Amino acid sequence: MHEEHKSESCMCLGSRSPNSKSPSSKMVSFTFSRLTAIVSAFALASRVACSPIAAEDFPGLDSTARSILERSTQVSTAAPHFVVYSDQWISGLTGPPPVAEVKGWNVFVLSFLLTEGAYDKAEEWTQLTAAQRASVKSQYSAAGISLIVSLFGSTDAPTSSGANPVTTAQTMAAWVKQYGLDGVDEDFNAMNAQDGSAENWLISFTNALRTELPVGQYILTHAPVAPWFSPTQYASGAYLKVNQEVGSQIDWYNVQFYNQGSTEYTTCAGLLTTSSSSWPKTALFQIAASGVPENKLVIGKPGSSGDASNGYVAPATLATCVAQAKAKGWSGGVMSWGKFFDFNAAGARANEGFLRIP
Repeated sequence: MHEEHKSESCMCLGSRSPNSKSPSSKMVSFTFSRLTAIVSAFALASRVACSPIAAEDFPGLDSTARSILERSTQVSTAAPHFVVYSDQWISGLTGPPPVAEVKGWNVFVLSFLLTEGAYDKAEEWTQLTAAQRASVKSQYSAAGISLIVSLFGSTDAPTSSGANPVTTAQTMAAWVKQYGLDGVDEDFNAMNAQDGSAENWLISFTNALRTELPVGQYILTHAPVAPWFSPTQYASGAYLKVNQEVGSQIDWYNVQFYNQGSTEYTTCAGLLTTSSSSWPKTALFQIAASGVPENKLVIGKPGSSGDASNGYVAPATLATCVAQAKAKGWSGGVMSWGKFFDFNAAGARANEGFLRIP
């Protein structure tokens, strides 16, 4: 899963060593370099819609009143979703990049909010003034881009640390409201016990979070690794159990189809229709066949070959896979995670056409 730096100045990532039969959840930091133009592959006009913010017109509002005003119109969570995560510290930039540099995406994820507080891009968001946040949020909303925060990441272990799922959800939801974001992405990392405790914690947490961040008013997504949807590898159910119990509360899944082996999810067949025997029945349409709505399944891939241990596919291959999935009726979208991105690079959007599909 996503890894947090835990300080803006430290560029070293945390890590965890997967055992031989546990899916690796290791992600690095952030890039736009690969997936921007995947929007064109869908030839769909729908995008996650955020209502324009008018709260900045009322500087006397406190944070609670401002949040209520900003939530007066419900958000849309219709697919396709084009999701990009931001974690890495960038010299000269505090918070999200200028909205023009996020062209092609409709969900921007600030990482991370941990049980002990905000770090990295989430912390940077708090360092902006209320007026600065309102201005950024208004610009993103006008462009149809949602701003959400990623929870936990690979170094935060709420179950092992004994965190209460309900009070943790309440605290994190209060943070989202205080800082005026559109929702959360649950990047939970603790399915290895296989005794049901992780599933139960996550189910309770998700229910409590939805109580505070209602459906239609806030986005709530999860970012599981693909193997956690296997119907044969987890006696306690893993994400199939989570989906069964609280799937109606989850808007979509940013599925990590990488870091699970050098040949896993690297062909269209392996990604879409038939996964390997290592992680059986965890290709996109196999997950859907297990009861997860296919348009809630977003294909997650690293932004470049250096952005993950394995699982990267060339843009042309990914374009072919997306076209095949779309032809079968899927329109979930694409998620990108990576690093080595300079927000000020002149060529940041140079690849807008590289995944265009006739």
